[in-house]
Amino acid sequence: MFSPGQEEHCGPTKEPVKYGELVVLGYNGSLPSGDRGRRRSRFALYKRAKANGVKPSTVHILNNPQASKAVNCKGQHSISYTLSRNHTVVVEYSHDKDTDMFQIGRSTESPIDFVVTDTVSGGGDSEDTPITQSTISRFACRVVCERNPPYTARIYAAGFDSSKNIFLGEKAAKWKNPDGQMDGLTTNGVLVMHPRGGFTEESKPGVWREISVCGDVYTLRETRSAQTRGKLVDSESNVLQDGSLVDLCGATLLWRTAEGLFHTPTQKHLEALRQELNAARPQCPVGLNTLAFPSMQRCSRAVPSVALQEDKQPWAYLACGHVHGYHDWGHRSEREPNAQRECPMCRAVGPYVPLWLGCEPAFYVDTGAPTYAFVPCGHVCSEKSTRYWSEIPLPHGTHAFHAACPFCATQLSFTQGCSKLIFQGPVD
Repeated sequence: MFSPGQEEHCGPTKEPVKYGELVVLGYNGSLPSGDRGRRRSRFALYKRAKANGVKPSTVHILNNPQASKAVNCKGQHSISYTLSRNHTVVVEYSHDKDTDMFQIGRSTESPIDFVVTDTVSGGGDSEDTPITQSTISRFACRVVCERNPPYTARIYAAGFDSSKNIFLGEKAAKWKNPDGQMDGLTTNGVLVMHPRGGFTEESKPGVWREISVCGDVYTLRETRSAQTRGKLVDSESNVLQDGSLVDLCGATLLWRTAEGLFHTPTQKHLEALRQELNAARPQCPVGLNTLAFPSMQRCSRAVPSVALQEDKQPWAYLACGHVHGYHDWGHRSEREPNAQRECPMCRAVGPYVPLWLGCEPAFYVDTGAPTYAFVPCGHVCSEKSTRYWSEIPLPHGTHAFHAACPFCATQLSFTQGCSKLIFQGPVD
């Protein structure tokens, strides 16, 4: 199968080599306000016309700020490790003809290829819901891809700024390795989780690790910004695999390889599944009116918490999975009218929410029918996809982890992460 990105590039001209895509969790196919330029919900990494990668070269040990400034102004990429006011180690980086570098961060300055802002839980837009203080670094991380097969992609903490520098100040965690090379961590860290078994129906969650500025792998710090680093994990690497998750403390990205994207459902496939669902003419068992899932475009822009009280919009009692049309009875709480509702079919009590199809193909681990919904948001996708994401602990805040819906970032219920949907067919 082809991913949406690959469908767009089919044509008579030679297709550029695609390394993979980074997809931000919490968005259902696009940003609520629309994808624009470098600010989007997914970013494809293609082989550049000219290599822009860099690799470590000369190391300078400097004993005064003026000397450090002189080195940094040479126009070369460099990483500065400030050990004290009068002691700085500067590692110069030279051009690497064999790699392409892509930078991710909150900054809108030109060195950033993919602008990422804090994800708002529930499918909202951070532009409409201002974050008081973002925890995502302006120059958060960089992905370096080898220009020759097998096009290995590696991730590193921190990105080079407009002056081509990375500065690790006195307060940043930094150290000298046994081989004499300097390394360090960014303030809130870059965490990575590689799923066990790749990104397939049989995949299981891996262990969250922290990636250093030079790409080494460490166990997590006690808290996100603690001064002391975790333990070095020699047996693991910073090589991104299909399904690897990258957390920037405010947004989590999913890495999909070009090969992995061939096996994901396409937008056309998801649309066919939607039409198949609607062709079965599911009915509300009480009102007996025919239900229909809205178009993919409407689903991708929908905010789950905004209830639609339309005749055809499917709703579900998530405690039991019975699908209905909207109706206004069975309330158990006046304060939160749809949080505790009694199903008229089986009298189960739980959330009563509108159902929305998951429109971001990259989040699917298979091409199965959309028969399960996440609890409590109501996003619908395949059984194996809901079960997979229900088991993934995603970083939240500075030291918490919890499972969340990949389509809107809503925290999933601890007791029931997903629910099998029960549709009633037409009675005629």
